[in-house]
Amino acid sequence: MNTQARGSVALVGGGPGHPDLITVRGRQLLTAADVVIADRLGPRALLDDLGPDTEVIDVGKQPHHHPVPQSRINELLVEHARAGRRVVRLKGGDPFVFGRGGEEAEFCRAAGIPVEVVPGVTSAIAVPSIAGIPVTHRGVAAGFTVLSAHTDIDEVPGGAEHTVVLLMGVSGLAATAATLAAGRRGADCPVAIVEDGYGDGQRVTIGTLGSIAADAAARGVRSPAVIVVGDVVRLADPDLLPIPAAQHRTV
Repeated sequence: MNTQARGSVALVGGGPGHPDLITVRGRQLLTAADVVIADRLGPRALLDDLGPDTEVIDVGKQPHHHPVPQSRINELLVEHARAGRRVVRLKGGDPFVFGRGGEEAEFCRAAGIPVEVVPGVTSAIAVPSIAGIPVTHRGVAAGFTVLSAHTDIDEVPGGAEHTVVLLMGVSGLAATAATLAAGRRGADCPVAIVEDGYGDGQRVTIGTLGSIAADAAARGVRSPAVIVVGDVVRLADPDLLPIPAAQHRTV
C-alpha cells in the first residue's frame, strides 16, 4: 500500500442489523477497505468476510459505557486516512440518524480528508416492520417522529394518530410512557417494543402506555430495542396483539 497517497473515509450505514440489508455500495466499500472502524450495532457478521489484511477497530458503545470516546473515533478516521488508507466507518442503521455521522464528516472535511456518506436502512423504520407495524398508514397515521431517549418527550406533537419511534429508550421507558400518557395519547395508546431487531434475540412486546413499563420489566426487555407508540401498533401481526379485537382498526 502506498502510504504517501491521500486516503479517504466512507461513512457506511450498515442497515438494521442483518448482513443482507446493507446497500450494494456499502458492501463494495467494505470489501475494498484497508481499515474498518466498527460500531456495536452494525452488521458485524460482515466483518468475518473481510480479507486478512483488513484492520478492524472495534469502537462499539453500550449504554453508559463508551470505551472509545467520540473525539478519539474522529481522530482515528483522520489518522488512518492521512496514512493513505481507505477507511470505512461501519455504523448501524443510517449514519445521519442518531449515528453522529454528521460530526464525523465535519471533522474529516476540516482535516482535508474526502468523505463519502453511504445511506443505510434506519432501524427506526425497518425494525417495527418485523412485527408488521408500518410507521405510517392511510387513515391511521399520516406522519411520524423519530426521537432518541435524550429528547424532550413532552414536546412531541400530535396524539395516537402521530407515530412516535423511540431509539435508545429502554432505560427511561417508565418516565417516557408516563409523559406521553399524560398528553393527548392517553394511557390506552398502543406501544410496541422490538428487541434486537434482525438479531438472534429478536422479540416483540406489545402493550399500552399505561402498561408497557410493567410489561417490559416483567419480560426483562433490554437494549438494543426500538419502541413504537401510536395507533399503527394495532396493525401489528394479530398473533402479537393483546389489545381487544374490538379496538382494532381496519383500513
